[in-house]
Amino acid sequence: MNIIFGSYMNIEELRDYCLSKPGTTEGLPFGEDTLVFKIGEKIFLLISLTASNRFNVKCDPERAVTLREQYEEIIPGFHMNKKHWNTIYMDGRLTFRQLQENIDHSYELVYHSLPKKIQEDIRESNTL
Repeated sequence: MNIIFGSYMNIEELRDYCLSKPGTTEGLPFGEDTLVFKIGEKIFLLISLTASNRFNVKCDPERAVTLREQYEEIIPGFHMNKKHWNTIYMDGRLTFRQLQENIDHSYELVYHSLPKKIQEDIRESNTL
């Protein structure tokens, strides 16, 4: 995937990026409007298909506060636990890379919260 600086990410690019992560699955468990990305059956990203200019990701609580103070495009997670989730607008001043970094952080938090056996299975399936 090409990294584009100073350009926002669209929903297709977000989907491709999420699905490129080992062990990621997608689904619509909350209805036809909310696309959900999981690793090991745990959610790391949600995006509305009708309001697709923003997404929710998990975030370390201290980092979440710092990011919200630095960027107006990052707010407490809409309809989520606001301590652990951020809503991030993709059509603001955040770069493509910054958006990817927030997705990566969420994925890593969830991955490291999984049981060791599931982590091993994901690693092994990625090396095949």
